[in-house]
Amino acid sequence: MIRKLQEIVELAQEKQPTRVAVAAAAHKLVLQSVQRAVNLGLVEPLLVGREEDIRREAAAIGWELTDEYIVSTETNRAAATAAVELVREGEAEVLMKGYLHTDEMLHAVLSKETGLRTDRLLSHVFVLEVPTYHKLLLISDAAININPDITKKASIAQNAIDLAKKLGVELPKVAALSSVETINPNIPSTVHAACLSKMAERGQIKGGIVDGPLAFDNAISAEAAEDKGIKSPVSGDIDVVVVPDLDAGNILFKNLEYLASAKVAGVVMGASAPVVLTSRSDPPKARVYSLALAGLLCC
Repeated sequence: MIRKLQEIVELAQEKQPTRVAVAAAAHKLVLQSVQRAVNLGLVEPLLVGREEDIRREAAAIGWELTDEYIVSTETNRAAATAAVELVREGEAEVLMKGYLHTDEMLHAVLSKETGLRTDRLLSHVFVLEVPTYHKLLLISDAAININPDITKKASIAQNAIDLAKKLGVELPKVAALSSVETINPNIPSTVHAACLSKMAERGQIKGGIVDGPLAFDNAISAEAAEDKGIKSPVSGDIDVVVVPDLDAGNILFKNLEYLASAKVAGVVMGASAPVVLTSRSDPPKARVYSLALAGLLCC
């Protein structure tokens, strides 16, 4: 089982570099990240966007680009469409968001005619290496699905379980989170969490153990669960948390990143190819980890 993000990088380095289409690549931070991934032998990039802007930003960081690295477009929307097409046509294996808004990127990905849709729900999974936790922790969904219903949460849980298995977790343990650990009809997330637990028992969610509702303390700490008299098969050893909504997930993820010094990777599951959907403020290290993660999913 993989326990460190650096292990993902090392495993990705053992395979051929992944062909990555980067939409709206003309930004210093984006290019620095891709250049690091190239130097580590992780990727072969196709940089999509305005050619003169890409070359200018690359020159500013001392990266002399050859023509085969660049696919020229005039706008960010055109860059997103062209990058998706490169993946659809098999010229790239991974799609990466550069310096553009998430909705522009997802519009191209979700196009019925030209996108990367499958019969599965798209959901984002953060993979965090938290210094105070004994293994990698997956959080979903904190980036795409705003207020998912129970059916979508089941798909979100399944996508995260599938990713955990790719990381070597034989039987992922999933906590369906709420603010309390008892079912309260006035708190919809408790009802959703209980349903997810039962759905896993009945085989509607496969390959993992799902329990909930659990508050975060009861999920992450066996001692906290014991103090509250909670008997859970996942408490203290969770691999995945399914959050109530995007707000809760985003706050949890950023708290762990900024206050607990967590290292972060992330990928979109459910498309026909891995999608690296980084925030425009993500540092190069997080982007490199994410590219390595996406590369493993191409195996």
